[in-house]
Amino acid sequence: MVGNRTLSSDFTLVGLFAHSKASGLLFGVIGTIFLTAMVTNGVLIFLSHRDVLLHTPMYFLLSHLSLIDMLYISTIVPKALVDYLVGKGTISFTGCTTQYFLYMGFVGAEFFLLGLMSYDRYVAVCSPLRYPVLMSRRVCWLIVASSWFGGALDSLLLTPLTMSLPFCASHTINHFFCEAPTMLRLACGHKAAYETVMYACCILMLLAPFSVVTTSYTRVLIAVQQMKSTGGKRRALTTCSSHMMVVTLFYGAAVYTYVLPPSYHTPLQDKVFSTFYTILTPVLNPLIYSLRNRDVQEAWSRVLGRHRGPAV
Repeated sequence: MVGNRTLSSDFTLVGLFAHSKASGLLFGVIGTIFLTAMVTNGVLIFLSHRDVLLHTPMYFLLSHLSLIDMLYISTIVPKALVDYLVGKGTISFTGCTTQYFLYMGFVGAEFFLLGLMSYDRYVAVCSPLRYPVLMSRRVCWLIVASSWFGGALDSLLLTPLTMSLPFCASHTINHFFCEAPTMLRLACGHKAAYETVMYACCILMLLAPFSVVTTSYTRVLIAVQQMKSTGGKRRALTTCSSHMMVVTLFYGAAVYTYVLPPSYHTPLQDKVFSTFYTILTPVLNPLIYSLRNRDVQEAWSRVLGRHRGPAV
């Protein structure tokens, strides 16, 4: 009876935009961020494949990071924007399950990829002469495949557990998408097994990649301190600080949402922190990592030059 009621009932998303004078402005800001994220990540993917000088392990991994960013921001933001325009946030059980499944898979893949990308920076700084061997094409594909596998495994484990819970309480989701902690609040019955699996998955997804990041950058900082070249130190610190900025923002918000017990955060805080790693991170990644990079700027100039043709 409960299962039938769950499957036959729609959910209502409260949304990100409160009904206030500032909601229109917030809608415009989020819409602009979404378009910017799609364009900048698309440009980075295009340049990484188009320009031969960007056919390096770092830009290969960054292009896949951009692809993941485009995919998971597309599972959340368009629905939130449309809900605001039509004035209601209804989502079916099937739609909510699909969004949850895709979101968990894409975000899980990004968790692992961001962590494994620190290995690339470690090799580039600490073993530059062995870089072509240690970061071969095979290793790059292994990193990407491992990230996708980790995200898929997380999604396949958590989606059936979450969406099989009996939602016999309110079907109003006080969020702008179907996220795990919010769905858990709506569920009733025994949730201990689910919470245990959720906690274990979050530990695996967060602590395992973060331990790789911590180990890699500890070794990088030690190597940087031993460099004699001031320019080399500056370049290494700039690259690594950019990565650490993204990692701190992404992992920090995720730890708050998934690791802290629900009693430690409110629905409003969940929305704010979820915004950081679901909406802001996809637009910050290409800006921080690549588009301000001289290699990318030069690649863009070369591509534009080829399309314009020779000057008459």
